[in-house]
Formats: sequence, C-alpha cells, structure tokens
Amino acid sequence: MDSTDANDSMISIGGGINAEELDHALMVEMASTTGLDLGSEAVSDDQITPLLTQQPEKPRLDIFSVSYPKRKTNKDQISRLTETETSPFTQFIMWSWSGSRYSGLVCMALSSSVYCIMSILSNVFSAQAIPLFEIAFTRCIIISALSFMWLRRTSQPLFGPVNATSLFVSRAITGSISLITFIYCIQRLPLSESMLLSFTIPLTASISARFILHENLKLAEIAAIASSFFGVIFIIRSMVSLQGTEGGEQVHGIHYFYVFLIGLLSSLTGGMSYCFIRAGAKQSDQPVVTIFLFGLVSTPAAAICMITFEDFVLPSFYTLLLMSILAILAFVAELFLARALQLEKTSKVANIQYLEVALSQLWGIASSRVTPTFGGFIGSFIIFISISCTMYLGPEKDME
Repeated sequence: MDSTDANDSMISIGGGINAEELDHALMVEMASTTGLDLGSEAVSDDQITPLLTQQPEKPRLDIFSVSYPKRKTNKDQISRLTETETSPFTQFIMWSWSGSRYSGLVCMALSSSVYCIMSILSNVFSAQAIPLFEIAFTRCIIISALSFMWLRRTSQPLFGPVNATSLFVSRAITGSISLITFIYCIQRLPLSESMLLSFTIPLTASISARFILHENLKLAEIAAIASSFFGVIFIIRSMVSLQGTEGGEQVHGIHYFYVFLIGLLSSLTGGMSYCFIRAGAKQSDQPVVTIFLFGLVSTPAAAICMITFEDFVLPSFYTLLLMSILAILAFVAELFLARALQLEKTSKVANIQYLEVALSQLWGIASSRVTPTFGGFIGSFIIFISISCTMYLGPEKDME
C-alpha cells in the first residue's frame, strides 16, 4: 500500500473531516514527528558531549581499593635498593665522612678511637719482641700498599694534582722526620716523657697553622687545647707515681739534652705535617694521596734505620699477623685524620686528638690494668670537658 491509499483510507475513516482540516492535521503530525526526532538528537548530543569533554574524576580510595604507585625510573629504584641494603655501620661511616657539618670533628674522633684500639690490642695480645724500626718499616709498607690500591680503585692520580705536589712532598718529608725522631726518643727517653712529647703535636700543629696556613687562633681554641694538655699531664703524672720511669737506655747529662731537642724536633715536624696535610688535602679531592706519599718516603727511611741501628728479628706468624692488623688500623686512623684536617680547622680537630689519652685511661681502669688514681680521673674529666666544649662550639663557620 502506497501513501495515496493510506490517505484515502484515513479520509474514509474520518468521514466528515474535510480536506483542509486533513492537510492541517498532517502538517501538525509531521512537525511533531520532526521535532521529536530533533529533540532526541539534541538530547543525545547533550548527553554525549560532556562524556567527551569532561575530565574524568580521580577515583576515591577506600580501604578496599588498591593503590597503584607511579612507575619509577631505574635510577630511583637502584638508589632506593642501595639504601635499603646498606648496613647501619656503613651509613654511619658515610655520614661521618661527608654527611654532616660536624664530619671533620667526627672523623678526628674516629681516628683517635682507632689509635686507642691499636693501643689496646698491643697491650692485650702479647707477641714476640720486635725492634721499633722494624715495626715501623712493616707498617709503612702495608700503609703504602693500601693507599696505592685505594687510589687505583678510585682512579685518582698517585701524586695528586700538579699544583699541590710540593705540599704533598713537604708533608711526606716532615712526617717521616717526625716518625724517625720519635722512635729514636722512645728508645732513649722514659716512656712518660716520650708520651708527653708526642702529645705536644696538637699544640705545635695549632701554632704552625697560624703561620703556615694563616688560620685565626681564637682564645677559646687556645684554652681548649691547653686544658686538654694539662689533662694529659695529670694522667702521665699518675702513671709515673705508680709505675715509675720506664724507658730505653736512660741517657743523662748533655746526651739527655740532645735527645730532648730531638723530641722537640719530632713534635715540631709532626705539627708542620698536619698543616701540609690540610693544605694538600684541600687542593686534592682525595686525602689518601698524603698517606701514600708519606708511606713512600718513610718506608726507605725506616729500612735504613732498621739496618743501621738494629738487628733484624724474623717475626713468627702470630706476630706478623698482629703487626699486619695494627698496620691496617693505622691506615684507617691516618685516613680519618687526613679527612678531618681536610674538612675542619686545624686547632679544632687537634684538640679532639686528645680523646685517645682519655679513652685509653678509662679502658685501663675498666679492665683493671691501670690502678685508679685521682690524677687519672681528673685528667680524663678535663679532656672530656674540653672536647665537649669544642664539639658544642661546632665547626668553623667561615671556612671555605
């Protein structure tokens, strides 16, 4: 049936409806149908358009939702994995090395503690009697080997920057002179006097830094070092009153005066070597260079003195093992010492070095190897108070 037949049917059904009314009804029906279609299209457009243009809202999280963290780069994942796998001891060493503004003071405290551990091991483990120059020769060889491997592993030049070569050579020469003359004094002076001369090195280092490095020596720093030195005097006097004088050949008269002058030379060159360590380490990124050159110069010097003044003693395996352990600890102590002088003012870290005396005294009292005395307690107390004041004042603020 076509459209004409449909219209005829509607006319026949309507009966009395005329043609004009029919046309009007058809037009209204078509208009309503068209409007309905247009309206549905408009509604559809209104419903579809926001879905295309509106930004999706972030999903709300609840206790049942699963969070998906952002993907991290491989570098972030590796660094986070390294941090989680690093032991607390390694983190402490890294923090002490360069992780704090107190790193210079902390490194010197660690150096003094390692020296104290060396003294404890020497007293606890009795070994074969070995001449001092032979011990120094063995220690210098191991220190040179360890520092060489350190520099090779870090791809650093063995002799440091060209502009700092003179500083490194000066440090090596003064350090070697201080070592050789100190051993000579130990063999000929009482042990207490040799110890007292060795602990004048922080004093001479602070004074030498005033002239060599042009560092300002403040009144508080002078008072701190002087107080610590007086604490050392209290401790040594208490040791002498209980144990008496012990030493080597016990020289007297004019020979004693000469040996005492040699001891002062050891103290002076030791203080100067501290200044050259600081100056050379600041010129180089790696303070191990100063240790390597020191071992390179002091090894043949100790060998010459060993051959000239002493009889060679073949150490046993146990003695050689103990000497090797002490040499490794000496390298660690020298490493922290060089790092401390690289980071901090000489007079500040020099005062921290007296911590070794106080710790050794307290360990001796705790292990019943040293008889408790009033002078020992007073000396240790003075040293701890002086070091605490230095730590409280903090590092130098106007350092480069």
